[in-house]
Amino acid sequence: MTPTDRQGRLLAVEEVRRALGCVMDPELDEPITDLGFVRSVDVAADGAVEVHLRLPTSFCAPNFAYLMASDAKDAIRALPSARRVVVELDDHHDSAIINAGLAADAGYKGTFGAEAEQDLEELRVTFLRKAHVAAVERALTPLLRARSGMQESDLGTVTLCDLPEGPAKEALRHRRAALGLPDVPDALVMVDEDGRGYVPAEVPRRLRLARSTRISIDGNAHFCRGLLRTRYPGSGDDQASPDGAECGHQTFIPLTQLAHKEHS
Repeated sequence: MTPTDRQGRLLAVEEVRRALGCVMDPELDEPITDLGFVRSVDVAADGAVEVHLRLPTSFCAPNFAYLMASDAKDAIRALPSARRVVVELDDHHDSAIINAGLAADAGYKGTFGAEAEQDLEELRVTFLRKAHVAAVERALTPLLRARSGMQESDLGTVTLCDLPEGPAKEALRHRRAALGLPDVPDALVMVDEDGRGYVPAEVPRRLRLARSTRISIDGNAHFCRGLLRTRYPGSGDDQASPDGAECGHQTFIPLTQLAHKEHS
């Protein structure tokens, strides 16, 4: 292989990985690349792509597993230079069923038949709403702490233009877009799934619910990262922390410490 060929292959692999970076774990609300779920990416000279995924346990929910694998295949197929695309899930108790369904483009119900109780799009929307609620809390809590004299009930009047620029605001905007909520400067931040705001007396309760949702998502993500590193030694090198830094061999922190830190 010539150096030019080798360079072209490397760029193609990185292009695939960037596409996979848009695929989210629906429950953990993080890209599968950051979580370390992408085990390998191989791109042939003719543009054929083969990707292998891995999960923290062999018994992760089949609907979540299929959703991520299917989204990964769709993301790669959208690349203009991609030709034949194969996405396979390794070491899962339903790997054979899921991989056969993906290869045949059978869809979730076509893959699992009568076992597919819930449509995947309904599942996707359910977790998009949870992700939005958590993103609202991540954006508003720092603002509440930074502004002296601001009360929780005041958060109901905060608009997008009131939020400081940064990752929390961008994440919130992305989740609003996914739900079809307005992305304009004067749009209220704390709204329900239909874009309706809350009366001041209701805001503190909604903030508490949002915080519980966010803690649950963050805790599950933290736990799953640790399980993956235990199941696949060295997989920590493929993980990135939620703020974008590489995880590497970071120490696994018990959830009890996370809970203590939250309330300290």
